[in-house]
Amino acid sequence: MGVLNVTPDSFSDGGAFRSTDEAFRHGVQLARDGADIVDVGGESSRPGSVPVPVEVELRRVIPVIERLSRETDAAISIDTTKSDVARAAVDAGATMVNDISAGTADPAMLPYVARAGVAYVAMHMRGTPRTMQEAPTYSDVVLEVTRFLIDRALTAKREGISQVIIDPGIGFGKTLEHNIRIIRDIPVLVSTGYPVLVGPSRKSFIGMILDVPVEERLEGTAAAVAACIFAGAHLVRVHDVRAMKRVAAVCDALKPLSLLSGS
Repeated sequence: MGVLNVTPDSFSDGGAFRSTDEAFRHGVQLARDGADIVDVGGESSRPGSVPVPVEVELRRVIPVIERLSRETDAAISIDTTKSDVARAAVDAGATMVNDISAGTADPAMLPYVARAGVAYVAMHMRGTPRTMQEAPTYSDVVLEVTRFLIDRALTAKREGISQVIIDPGIGFGKTLEHNIRIIRDIPVLVSTGYPVLVGPSRKSFIGMILDVPVEERLEGTAAAVAACIFAGAHLVRVHDVRAMKRVAAVCDALKPLSLLSGS
C-alpha cells in the first residue's frame, strides 16, 4: 500500500502533493513502482493535528481518486474517518476505506461501508491525533490493541462488512517501546484470523532508534518492513514503494516454510 497524502501538514511529506496534478502524478508513480493499493488521504493524522471540515477533505481527495481510478490499475483506498468522505470516494472509484478510528469517530461509517461492499481497514489509536501522544500508557499494549481490534472487527462483521483488515496503529498513541513490542508480536494479531496491515514507514520510532530526521529513515523503514513481513503481516503501508517492493520480494523469497504454508 502506497501512501498518498494530499495535505499541507502530514508528518513526512505534507505539502509535497497539495495540488490535484501533483498528487495524481505521484499516485501514478506509486502504482508504477509496484503499489498494489494507493491510499489517498486528505486529512493529516500526525501527532497534534486537528480535523479539517468535510468539504476541505473532499476537495483535496476526490479529483485525485477519480483520475487515479481511471488511469491506473492499482486499487484505490480512501484514508478517512468520515462516512461522507468515504461515500464520495467510493463513488469516485475507491474500493477500500482505511479508517484510523476503526469506526468510532463516525457512527455512520460501518453501516455505509457494509452497504457499499468495499474492504475496510480498522486501526487502533489511543485518543485522537491531537492527543494520542500525550503520555500513552497500557498494562499490556499487545493484549489491549488485539482485544480492541477483535472487538471492532466483530462489530464491522455484524454490520455486514465482509472484508475486514486490522491495523495495530504504529505511532498512534504508542511510545517507542510500545511500537517495538507490537511489531515483535505481530503473530498475535495474525492469529486472530484477520488480514493484518502495518504502517511503520518513516515513523518516529525509527527516528528514535537511529537518531535521524524523517527524510533519513529509508533504511530503518526497510528493516521494520522486513520485520513485519517475517512476522506474518499481510500488507505494509509505505511511502517509498519502489524500495519497499524490493524488500518485500526478498523477504517473501526468504520466508520460512512455516510462514509460506500459513502454519
